[in-house]
Amino acid sequence: MEQRSDAKSDAEGVALMERLSDHPTGSIFSNINSRLQILDNLFSEISYSFNLIKKYWGVKELVMMAFCVSGFILGTWDIGIGEISSGGDYERGGIVGDESGFLHMKDLALIVSLLSLICWLGFVVMLWNSYPIMRENMLYLLIGMGFILFGFIRAHAENPDFPTEAGLKSWTWVIIANLIMLFLSTFVVRRAVVETRDIHVQRKHAHPDPRVVDRAWKDHSLFAWSSAIAIWIVFLNISFWSSTHSIAPSPGDLDFSFSLVLIHVLTGIIATFLLLIIVWFPEFMLGATEARIQSSRAREVSGEEVQAKKVEQGKCPVCNQNTSATMEEDGNIMIPCEVEGCRGKGIVGSRCKECDSKIPTRLVCVNCGSNTPVGGHFGSVEAWGMNPLP
Repeated sequence: MEQRSDAKSDAEGVALMERLSDHPTGSIFSNINSRLQILDNLFSEISYSFNLIKKYWGVKELVMMAFCVSGFILGTWDIGIGEISSGGDYERGGIVGDESGFLHMKDLALIVSLLSLICWLGFVVMLWNSYPIMRENMLYLLIGMGFILFGFIRAHAENPDFPTEAGLKSWTWVIIANLIMLFLSTFVVRRAVVETRDIHVQRKHAHPDPRVVDRAWKDHSLFAWSSAIAIWIVFLNISFWSSTHSIAPSPGDLDFSFSLVLIHVLTGIIATFLLLIIVWFPEFMLGATEARIQSSRAREVSGEEVQAKKVEQGKCPVCNQNTSATMEEDGNIMIPCEVEGCRGKGIVGSRCKECDSKIPTRLVCVNCGSNTPVGGHFGSVEAWGMNPLP
């Protein structure tokens, strides 16, 4: 992983940090059933991510979370005011204009509302300035949040008791809003991050030793990050539902529930914390090595050529003639099986795909007869030559 940092000490800290491939993986779920190993991997990656947060989050992230918490508390504060619990003046509406409902609130309610807006503006501005390569994707996520909030507002406008006795029309607004969010978060943002990660690993972590490449892929895993997106959407739905549900009935029928407001605040803070992680982690992983995080298709449209690493033909380190070894696009080295009559091939040190025999780690040159480590057939790899695969 790389981290964007201007300080030498920070760069050295990243270089010495624990890698995901070194982080211990538990066996709680796999002991129950081997198929549950994926849960052990997920919790291990989540634990690793929290270790990174504790180590690398600083004053900037704390200030953003302070803005978030303050924005929620000020935006929902009604003790000693009664503006929200009373239902307000339902004959007025809007934000601007002499007859707008916003400007005709009680003075204290107007003050805390403006302070809440300032806090949220500060949060978004800091988020935008702090993670430049994620700006475009952050915008997509904010748009998705707006759709979910609008969906619940429309659903409660149709049925104030939503989802109780809600008809298809009320559910349609929420379903469509979540489908839009699913598209933006999964097929736009996640795809852009994953494909940028793939290009990054192929370009920056190419190595003749397939074990080094496999470790790089594991270190750049996005399993926990992808799960955070799903959990974030769930908490967004709970937060927006509880907020709209608490004030949906008309003033005469409004039985204001502070418990719903509390649910809105708590789930909203968790959702905002997850949003910060979702935006921060790709920036931390890729650092200054990428200008923007985009999908391959977006790069093509914007005129950025995505050059995949071509298959490289091996050359004998003694006579410099081409050999049968090839380095694939993912960095794995493939050589033909040496078993007589077998036409299969495989990754160095693995098993042949045809006869299941072990693929050797050394190769005999048909031109000069030298027997050398396969890694030595691809550029300057003295370390490989000194430590060949077993």
